[in-house]
Amino acid sequence: MGLPEERRKSGGESRAREETGAEGRVRGWSPPPELRRSAHVSSLQRYRELHRRSVEEPREFWGSIAKEFYWKTPCPGPFLQYNFDVTKGKIFTEWMKGATTNICYNVLDRNVHEKKLGDKVAFYWEGNEPGETTKITYRELLVQVCQFSNVLRKQGIQKGDRVAIYMPMTLELVVAMLACARLGALHSIVFAGFSAESLCERILDSSCSLLITTDAFYRGEKLVNLKELADESLEKCREKGFPVRCCIVVKHLGRAELGKNDSPSQSPPVKRPCPDVQGKLKEKSKCIPQISWNEGVDLWWHELMQEAGDEFEPEWCDAEDPLFILYTSGSTGKPKGVVHTIGGYMLYVATTFKYVFDFHPEDVFWCTADIGWITGHSYVTYGPLANGATSVLFEGIPTYPDESRLWSIVDKYKVTKFYTAPTAIRMLMKFGDDPVTKHSRASLQVLGTVGEPINPEAWLWYHRVVGSQRCPIVDTFWQTETGGHMLTPLPGATPMKPGSASFPFFGVAPAILNESGEELEGEAEGYLVFKQPWPGIMRTVYGNHTRFETTYFKKFPGYYVTGDGCRRDHDGYYWITGRIDDMLNVSGHLLSTAEVESALVEHEAVAEAAVVGHPHPVKGECLYCFVTLCDGHTFSPTLTEELKKQIREKIGPIATPDYIQNAPGLPKTRSGKIMRRVLRKIAQNDHDLGDTSTVADPSVISHLFSHRCLTTQ
Repeated sequence: MGLPEERRKSGGESRAREETGAEGRVRGWSPPPELRRSAHVSSLQRYRELHRRSVEEPREFWGSIAKEFYWKTPCPGPFLQYNFDVTKGKIFTEWMKGATTNICYNVLDRNVHEKKLGDKVAFYWEGNEPGETTKITYRELLVQVCQFSNVLRKQGIQKGDRVAIYMPMTLELVVAMLACARLGALHSIVFAGFSAESLCERILDSSCSLLITTDAFYRGEKLVNLKELADESLEKCREKGFPVRCCIVVKHLGRAELGKNDSPSQSPPVKRPCPDVQGKLKEKSKCIPQISWNEGVDLWWHELMQEAGDEFEPEWCDAEDPLFILYTSGSTGKPKGVVHTIGGYMLYVATTFKYVFDFHPEDVFWCTADIGWITGHSYVTYGPLANGATSVLFEGIPTYPDESRLWSIVDKYKVTKFYTAPTAIRMLMKFGDDPVTKHSRASLQVLGTVGEPINPEAWLWYHRVVGSQRCPIVDTFWQTETGGHMLTPLPGATPMKPGSASFPFFGVAPAILNESGEELEGEAEGYLVFKQPWPGIMRTVYGNHTRFETTYFKKFPGYYVTGDGCRRDHDGYYWITGRIDDMLNVSGHLLSTAEVESALVEHEAVAEAAVVGHPHPVKGECLYCFVTLCDGHTFSPTLTEELKKQIREKIGPIATPDYIQNAPGLPKTRSGKIMRRVLRKIAQNDHDLGDTSTVADPSVISHLFSHRCLTTQ
């Protein structure tokens, strides 16, 4: 399945080996103690042995890790039971069923009382403006979580209830989700960039009885009136026969009006000019949109907190009780409510965080993801807190007030481990090296990427410029459904290859299948599946277990099907080739869109690329490419020919695109993912786009339609 190996090599891998040493290791970096080489065993050999044992003996491996956490009552029966084969009955996974615990207790009380970390900073909060800062210790966070747990209980929230959270990246967001976990309610966090309709859809799907939101916030220069969107969403819910009984509102943009002790984030927004509706200038701290108020439904967060007690006994829950619902896009267009449970998720995110980022107590960790996504759940909140880590919580964007903001923050807080998305890396590459190199970044030790495969050119820039050729890069593959990292390098233990997700994490058993469902050995390309459960696997789609079984287990009974294509090279490294529906069949040859995109962005003029299929009368399908150029470059017929030549050289003549369109912008979700579904419609001049409510900038779509290539069917 796919192209010969010699057609795939991009040149990035060989250059990275030159930069990082023969094996791709970073000089001077030492792996975690469990993986260090002995006189006769290399770190990689040690990893392979530990991994083999973790797969063959999952109960023993995860059982020993479970002992590091607090359990109110131990597991009374089998540590693990599961069925992955739809032909043998209902799909299910149960880790430690019958054991009772509370994840909030484990990430806060245990750290404060048992590990004596009460005075350690849990989060440095960095607001949209560089002057907006505050911090919160583990003890302070515990007190405020207990207070808000009391608030929720007073509002009638009980174990098993669903609570919707629609907030920007503030400390109150962390407090809210941990308070839900403390009393056994499920939080359903909706990214604050989503529309009122999207919020309504998610509230209705899981019958949320309460909403927590914010008055407003700035994202760069843009003012987002979140309360207005929340009101619109709740009105839609009422129209559909589901009135939400309570909406708790954080006064974030209006925080300066509050007393010092009214909120966990005591630093008021910095004043700066802000145009009002008449075009006059006001100070930002005064430029607060008019907040509509719905008596009987709306309640101020700060007023409720003032009256709340600061102690709250955790609700002891079964390890298999649900912890949260997080919605992810589905092929049918209706979002899927991914359900994760308490015990297994806690073990998995804590362990992946510890080993993938080689965590040390003195680290300052920064994951730039929004908590509205699974990366934020796992590696902003639960994973770091479970390890007693100090993290940065960032409200702003990478390019505000200028494109050096991230590296300024790295220096400010002496960040040691940095985790971001390839989309952000490629965007920052457009501005050159200077915004990065004018900052020290001397504290950085490990760099990570998440969200999509990283192309070798971006990997090399990240390694060379951001990491100064001394930081290992952990390019992690995982999904909302997996809860945590599945394929990933381990710093100092596994040699690096740019663009490869490297090896499976402990307890993870991958396989590559062909179209007939047969496992392929050695070098191979096909469908990526997993053969057995890991603790962090999702348990169901909320309210629709049949959809869960159909989506992930029906195609290949006995396996969890990721929906991704994958290649395994001669060294055993795994390379994600893109979603299966992003594979193109050109003249009988299967091509990966990610592979073609990687070849395009290796050209010095191209900052970002997206490739989709287009019907072809002879080939069946041909390639239609969208390219975004770097500053200072102009789109021309000469450049088009150069790009075609580059693809022929990097991949082979079969991959030569028929169409290349200049795309000053690409349609993306608010999390930065390219919407290839929309690009396919543009390529075929089909204006029936379906739901585009999640597109960050709809004007991009109109521009691309009006500048389409002239195509033939």
